[in-house]
Amino acid sequence: MLDLPTTSTLSLRRDGWRLYVTLDRPEARNAMSAAMAAELRAVADAVDADPSIRAVILRGAGGTFCAGGDIKDMARARAEERTPERDPIAELNRSFGATLERLEGLGAAVIAVVEGVALGGGFGLACVADVTLCARDARFRLPETGLGITPAQIAPFLVRRMGLTQARRLAVTGASLDAEQAVLLGIAHAVADDVDGALQAELARIARCAPGAVASTKRLMLRVGTAPLGEVLDAAAADFAERSRGEEAAAGFAAFLGKTSPPWVGS
Repeated sequence: MLDLPTTSTLSLRRDGWRLYVTLDRPEARNAMSAAMAAELRAVADAVDADPSIRAVILRGAGGTFCAGGDIKDMARARAEERTPERDPIAELNRSFGATLERLEGLGAAVIAVVEGVALGGGFGLACVADVTLCARDARFRLPETGLGITPAQIAPFLVRRMGLTQARRLAVTGASLDAEQAVLLGIAHAVADDVDGALQAELARIARCAPGAVASTKRLMLRVGTAPLGEVLDAAAADFAERSRGEEAAAGFAAFLGKTSPPWVGS
């Protein structure tokens, strides 16, 4: 069983094979502090250690997804002394990127439910989810260049999500996107008046997919562009062969031929 970490900035709730992770700093519009970033990584570690968790749902408390990075953390890092061995600002910044990497690489499906604003780091969280759902009031923006800084750890994930030309436009203009524009650009997948209903519909679809096959497919897709295509396809073929001989494939084909549901659907 999943051994959930103790958290102070996140609210965690398990419901069977689903884990609901709520960014829970409503007084700061769920700004991502260093503590929150570390707790998200700890949750990711726990999820990967327990294959019975098949979906992680990210949401913000109080009707706001995430208002970006915590300015107070940045001020503290600026006040710390930089040494040849350590730059506290770079260290803090890189920790946010490590969190995005960790969440993107989860074997479980990741769903982001965006209500209210998704700024900076919140925008990044939306871009590493496998499925991103938006309420009608969702708004996305990169405020960093307007503050004289860069979206350093977020930019690579945005480029991969929507393409270079659109990401560049958002970075140099600081323009805000509404929910429907986010869908058109490929940042989000759907806009819903009833996001809870839309979430349950997505979870029902995920339930029909074998968890091991989902994790392997995610790993394959994330390798695209990081290695020569031939290497990616060779590794994919080897994984395909291994999975074809495995228990999930045997159960899936047996269910298909017998016109029944595979065992993971009812789990």
